[in-house]
Amino acid sequence: MKFAVSSLALALSLSVVSPALSQTAPTAADADKFVAAAEKELGDFTVFNAQVSWINQTYITDDTDAVAARVGAQGTELGVRYATEAAKYQAIPNLSYDTKRKLDLLRGGLTLPAPTTEGAAVELNTIATRLQSAYGKGKGTLKGQPIGGSDIEAEMGTNRDPDLLKEMWASWNNNVGSPMRADYAREVEIANAGARELGYADVGAMWRSQYDMPADDFAKLTDKLWAQVKPLYDQLHCYTRTKLNEKYGDAVQAKTGPIRADLLGNMWAQEWGNIYDIVAPKGAGDIGYDTGELLKSKGYDPIKMVRTGEGFYKSLGFDPLPETFWQRSQITKPADREVVCHASAWDLDNLNDLRIKMCTKVNADDFRTIHHELGHNFYQRAYNKQPLLYLNGANDGFHEAIGDFIALSITPQYLVQIGLLDADKVPSADKDVGLLLRQAMDKVAFLPFGLLVDKYRWDIFAGKTTTSQYNKAWTDLRLKYQGIVPPVPRDETNFDAGAKYHVPGNVPYTRYFLARILQFQFYKAACDIAKWKGPLHRCSFYGNKEVGARLNAMLAMGASKPWPDALQAFTGSREMDGTAMVAYFKPLMTWLKQQNKGKACGW
Repeated sequence: MKFAVSSLALALSLSVVSPALSQTAPTAADADKFVAAAEKELGDFTVFNAQVSWINQTYITDDTDAVAARVGAQGTELGVRYATEAAKYQAIPNLSYDTKRKLDLLRGGLTLPAPTTEGAAVELNTIATRLQSAYGKGKGTLKGQPIGGSDIEAEMGTNRDPDLLKEMWASWNNNVGSPMRADYAREVEIANAGARELGYADVGAMWRSQYDMPADDFAKLTDKLWAQVKPLYDQLHCYTRTKLNEKYGDAVQAKTGPIRADLLGNMWAQEWGNIYDIVAPKGAGDIGYDTGELLKSKGYDPIKMVRTGEGFYKSLGFDPLPETFWQRSQITKPADREVVCHASAWDLDNLNDLRIKMCTKVNADDFRTIHHELGHNFYQRAYNKQPLLYLNGANDGFHEAIGDFIALSITPQYLVQIGLLDADKVPSADKDVGLLLRQAMDKVAFLPFGLLVDKYRWDIFAGKTTTSQYNKAWTDLRLKYQGIVPPVPRDETNFDAGAKYHVPGNVPYTRYFLARILQFQFYKAACDIAKWKGPLHRCSFYGNKEVGARLNAMLAMGASKPWPDALQAFTGSREMDGTAMVAYFKPLMTWLKQQNKGKACGW
């Protein structure tokens, strides 16, 4: 789960000085002038803001923290003023389509809105910067020795000692999450005051308003999508629990009930692909190759991995990345300083200064991540001719889904096409269950986590979860949706949600849940355009220029139209739904039900 950073999003998320409204009733012409002024000033500010943020995240010091907080505060004040004024124009009759849409984007485009109270923006951004830097510098322990973020993530994926897994899980959550608790509570208080000034009930309602539908309707849509795919997750959970019990025994993982969170190969139990070796079915489970081992055997380094990812997009007809991408990106972790390793994609000048920020390791996960992050970059460039306020995805789920659906095409056929896998090593049809199970351990396993992170925050913002319930609410939601429990006792001195980057980073998370749904719609549409014959999960549209042309037509729209228009342009449908994902995994669902027969599924 990765996220893109555009300079516009950065400005509005942290978020202008505009002319005061006249005392006379504003007109549609006044609204047009206001929007034009806003786009001009935001265009100037967002570039500088992005540059400062890039420096801070790739060179964390007290000084870069201070500069980022100061510029972020300016951006917040800027965005709050524009959002407040945009709200005053909402009811004016005869607004043009573009002016009305841009006013809506200005009013609701903040991630953390500060109130107009003196000093509020500075305090909010100081807290936000401190939280993000605390995460970037955070460390857990392994055998009592400190271990940083990207390294502990990798270790959680490969270590099979339940005591060491427990140590890493507990130390990361204790050291990184717990100290953030008071800062996060204050941040919520300030941001909620800002949201109310803009006419929203709270920050969560403001986030949900950005999907071309009423906030409550959007929440219902996410519940509907979850209901479509939940049966598949339930069967995967049941099967995985059985395999963990077989490996570790009843004392570590019981045959029934929830799964111990640290046993699933990921710090947050959000994706389970790293423990595929534990769950792989005999025979079919051995798919005959390991992408990470193929990369190493062919001498791939991080740069070559990124070049290969770029090659996929070029094969669809997209232009190569600019030379500055290779000069300015952070592709590997610097040895001499603290950085934020969490992968992200950047557009620093709203035009062509595209970059990625990663601490790339030569493994299958980072190979997929590269294809994902570059999806953000190619999306950013496709819409770079749009007006400033349209420099974004049709919705934030689209931005995440583009790279994800490209990464779905990392099939055996694709690996053959790029010379990583020998043609005679392509798994035969009897390996399909293994291929699908391997995918499901990431794609399906993620669904409830993708949903609950924002459900958790929505309840905090709405006051349904009080500061005295922060950790209980998190643990309860993890149990309800994921069916997992912490490996050690937790209490209200803890703040385990803060140990997930997107919480201290204030990145709305429902986008990733939507992306899991959308990517399968996009993938099926691409395979249909490519006239793929055969099982859907083996489809690769690598090299298909028609797919690229259709895709580019959707990407170039940016945020200029409601998301159903963009969805229809590529898939032919105006509805997000989980049927493409269910269809993709249908053979696996049949197999899982057979494996789970007689088991006490659920928790």
